[in-house]
Amino acid sequence: MAENSIKIRAKLKDDVVTVKALMTHPMETGNRKDSKGETIPAHFIQDVTCSAAGKEVINAQWSGGISKNPYISFKFKGAGEGDDLTLTWVDNQGSSDSATVKIS
Repeated sequence: MAENSIKIRAKLKDDVVTVKALMTHPMETGNRKDSKGETIPAHFIQDVTCSAAGKEVINAQWSGGISKNPYISFKFKGAGEGDDLTLTWVDNQGSSDSATVKIS
């Protein structure tokens, strides 16, 4: 997958970190056909993990039912300003990407 496929922000407010991330990915289900009538192979993110301050804060398993260029937002407690937050995805074809930001 192309580099920089993840745009991510992590903001701390009142001891709660809000994470917002946009991932660039085609997310094909394997059910669509191209203009020649050929089935487009399944190609989707199947695992999304996020860790902060050395601890996993979310682990999501997805399937082909998620839209193209998925957006995810979630909140958690237990991290502080300046901590690193890393979001990683792996797709069903073995591609992956990761992005790290400082919590602000």
